[in-house]
Amino acid sequence: MIVFDLACSSGHVFEAWFGSQADYDDQHARHLVSCPICGDGDVGKAPMAPRISTGGKGAPDARAVMQAMMMAQAKMLAGSEDVGSRFAAEARAIHVGDAENRVIHGQATPTEAKMLVEEGVPVAPLPFPVRDPARDN
Repeated sequence: MIVFDLACSSGHVFEAWFGSQADYDDQHARHLVSCPICGDGDVGKAPMAPRISTGGKGAPDARAVMQAMMMAQAKMLAGSEDVGSRFAAEARAIHVGDAENRVIHGQATPTEAKMLVEEGVPVAPLPFPVRDPARDN
């Protein structure tokens, strides 16, 4: 058995158990994995707090590790342009030279992300959902 921390596109993080990595991959590919909180099927692996040996002083606080990772993501995004749902089109245009070369972030469907990877467009998922300040108010 293997346990993964998973997260949906709404930001809910939850644990899920699978028989193996292959079982997770198979269930995820067949869209059988969904958020138990909101039912969202857009689910992926969430960063998991690593176990770090502290010389017998106990494991580090998982919340502190997650907070540090969230701060690192925020720092990376500070110099990035949020292109929202236009991410796939913008990333493709930058890749082929039809748009200004710049760092962007936004949303893409799993199908769009897969197509970008297949086309050789350098993309990577963010470990945490990006909050929209306009919706948070």
